[in-house]
Amino acid sequence: MNKAIASQLKMMIVFGLGLLCFNACKNASSSSDQPKKYSLHLIDMEGKEYVVTTDDLDGGLIKPEKVSESLPDTVSRNIIVKDGYYYSLQRKSDILTKYALKNEKLQPVAHLKLDDYSEENFIWIGKDTLLLSGLNNASNIAKYYLINTRKMQVLAHGLLDIEKPKGKFISASIGFVDKRKDTLFVGYTFHPPMKDGNYTTSDTMYISRLKYPEMKSLGLQKEVRSTYPAGVNTVQHNEFTDEHGDFYFMSCPGIAMGNRTDLPTAIFRIKANSNVVDSNYLFNLSSSKIANHAYGLWYIGQGRAIVRSERKDLYKGLADHYSTPHFEFYLLDIVTQQIIKKLNLPLDKGTRKEAVLVKGNTVYIAINSATEGNYIWNYNVKTGKLAKGLQIGGVAAFIVRLDRLAP
Repeated sequence: MNKAIASQLKMMIVFGLGLLCFNACKNASSSSDQPKKYSLHLIDMEGKEYVVTTDDLDGGLIKPEKVSESLPDTVSRNIIVKDGYYYSLQRKSDILTKYALKNEKLQPVAHLKLDDYSEENFIWIGKDTLLLSGLNNASNIAKYYLINTRKMQVLAHGLLDIEKPKGKFISASIGFVDKRKDTLFVGYTFHPPMKDGNYTTSDTMYISRLKYPEMKSLGLQKEVRSTYPAGVNTVQHNEFTDEHGDFYFMSCPGIAMGNRTDLPTAIFRIKANSNVVDSNYLFNLSSSKIANHAYGLWYIGQGRAIVRSERKDLYKGLADHYSTPHFEFYLLDIVTQQIIKKLNLPLDKGTRKEAVLVKGNTVYIAINSATEGNYIWNYNVKTGKLAKGLQIGGVAAFIVRLDRLAP
C-alpha cells in the first residue's frame, strides 16, 4: 500500500470515528432532553412534596431526597401533568404556572394570571387546549378559563351558565366536566356553611348541559339517588368515558368528601346517544359486598374499572382517615354492575390519591403499605397476576400522584 492510499484510509477512519462520536453525542444529548415516561408526586411525613420521574414502573428503587429537592410551597398535588410539562395554580394566588423538569427540579417556564379563580376541575379539549372550571373566590359562582398551554394565553373566560348557590347553600363543588362535540356536561352540588366544624352537602346532584364554546345552558337535570358527583379531579379521578362513548361518574358522599354518609357511593352513566343521566342505571357500591364509601374510579378497558374503597371498620374518623391503612381496590364490571373481585393488595393509606395508571394490559397501582412498604404494584389484566414493581423509599410516606408524563 503506498503512502497516499494509506494516508487517505487513515483520514477516512478518523472522519468515520468522528462522525460516529458526533451522532452518538447528539443522540445522547437529545435523548437526555426528552421527558421520562412517568411522573410520581410524593409527600413525606413532614408534609414536604417531591416530584420524581422514571421510565420504569416495573422495578427499581427511588429515594426522592436523593434525586430531587422538595417542591416550593406554592406547588401542590393538584398539579396537572401533560406532555412533559406541569401546570399548577399556585397556592394563595391566582397565577397558573407552567413548569418543566430540569436537572430533577421543577423550573417555571411561563406564568398566566387568572383573576379571582379557585380551581375545581380540568379537562383537555385539544393537544394544547385546557379548560379549567372552578369558582369565583368572592361569590362562589362557577367560572371557567379556556387556555392555550403552548402559548400560555387565555382564549376565553367567563361564568358558567349553571345553577348558583342559594338559600341555605353558600358554596358549590364542580365534580366533572365532559365534552361531546359542541356540548358540555357539568356535574356539581352545593354546600351549606360549616357549623361546629361539621361540613356537609346537599342531597342533590345537578347536571347542566351547556352549549360549547358559548357556555350557555341547554338544560338541567337533578339527581337525588346520591350526591357530590365525581369529586375534584385535580386531586383524583372519579369519572371516565368508555370505548362506546358512554360517560360514567361516581358520586362521593363519603366522610372525606360530601360527608353525606346516609347516601350511597354509586356509579352513574350518561349514554353516548343520550343527554341525561340514565335513570335505569345505578351501580350502588355501598349496598354491594364493598359496603363502604369509595374515592377513586379508573377505567382499565373492556367494560372493567378499578375502584378504591375505604374500610370504615379500620379508621376512627376524619382525623386518622389519611394516615390509617384501610383502603382496598376492587375490580368492577361496570356494564353488568358486578364486583368481579377484590385485588389481593396490601391495605393502602392516603385519603385521595391519583393512584392508578393503565398501560396496555398492565395496570399500575400505587400502594403505601404499613407492612410491605411503598410500591408501584403491577396488575396483569389478562392473567390476574399481581407483583411488586418500582419501590419508593427514603423519606416518602405517600404516593399521591402517578401520571403519564411523556405522550
